[in-house]
Amino acid sequence: MAKLSLKNINKYYENGYSAVKNLNLEIEDKEFVVLVGPSGCGKSTTLRMIAGLEDISQGELYIGDNLVNNVEPKDRDIAMVFQNYALYPHMSVYKNMAFSLELNKVRKEQIDKRVKEAAGILGLDNLLSRKPKELSGGQRQRVALGRAIVREPKVFLMDEPLSNLDAKLRVTMRTEIAKLHKKLNTTFIYVTHDQTEAMTMGTKIVVMNNGIVQQVGSPMEIYNNPTNMFVAGFIGSPQMNFIDVQVIKKSGKIFGRIQENDFQFSEDKGEQLKKEGYVDKTIKLGVRPEHIHLIESVKEKQEHYIVMEAEIMLVEFLGAETYLHLKLKEYNVIAKIAVDIELKVGDKVKVAVDNGYIHGFDSETQNVIF
Repeated sequence: MAKLSLKNINKYYENGYSAVKNLNLEIEDKEFVVLVGPSGCGKSTTLRMIAGLEDISQGELYIGDNLVNNVEPKDRDIAMVFQNYALYPHMSVYKNMAFSLELNKVRKEQIDKRVKEAAGILGLDNLLSRKPKELSGGQRQRVALGRAIVREPKVFLMDEPLSNLDAKLRVTMRTEIAKLHKKLNTTFIYVTHDQTEAMTMGTKIVVMNNGIVQQVGSPMEIYNNPTNMFVAGFIGSPQMNFIDVQVIKKSGKIFGRIQENDFQFSEDKGEQLKKEGYVDKTIKLGVRPEHIHLIESVKEKQEHYIVMEAEIMLVEFLGAETYLHLKLKEYNVIAKIAVDIELKVGDKVKVAVDNGYIHGFDSETQNVIF
């Protein structure tokens, strides 16, 4: 079993900087957990504390039932894959993969068996005699993964392992690592700043910012039900649009006002806004680019939509979809649409937002309302 428990974990340095603040996290056996967030958010520091490469300032770390705060990295039964591969340049691929087993005095035939099995899984069979300088970036990353696999650890830790690869290879390696997790059937903890990697690979995502866990959940939970504006804006590409909306009451119903344009909130959202005291206050309305449509493409009754006029500022044609950069009143918003009509800068268009897909956030706390 490789369940991990992080209880009230803090990391601070002598200069007073606090990198991780009161982190609590349960990682179940065989989960693929992704720590995601911007640079400096504390995700790599958290991974290094799990590995034993950074001391824990406060709190408790359990691997299985064992408290491991003071256990040496080599005795934690974990394997770490680094961003820069960390291969020995003078050793062959075979020797790089076998080295840690040799240090631990594993029998020669067992080493050979494990290295060849790992090479088979990773497609390295024909590269075992090569040196790292003779390999491409993707092949070096496979060797780094192979070196971790041969140790048969309880937990794999990966710190931005794909960031040095080109875009096409990153997509391929994402798939390979996800397959590897299923094949090895063990616990993976993966750090990235790339929310696309997080969404496509993780069974559980931990979103961090300023050393604090913002939200933990499945990719779908985090995407559909962000807990605050940071998570809503960080997860999703292009990022969520935010617009100031004044909440008003007319004829007993709750409306939102974007400048002179009024729209009625759905009954449940209106009731929630009224109950929580947001009438006559301004909230932040969040709308994902894929939920902004051209009015011509809306087939359902338009009363379910917020309809506004916008001006096209930029058109990014990406083949199957197009990003429209729009001027909506004083707001710049992005719509992600699939259209086969030609649109150009300066065109005036009517856009429609489905009322069922809007998010509301408190303007001050930035926490979710609905």
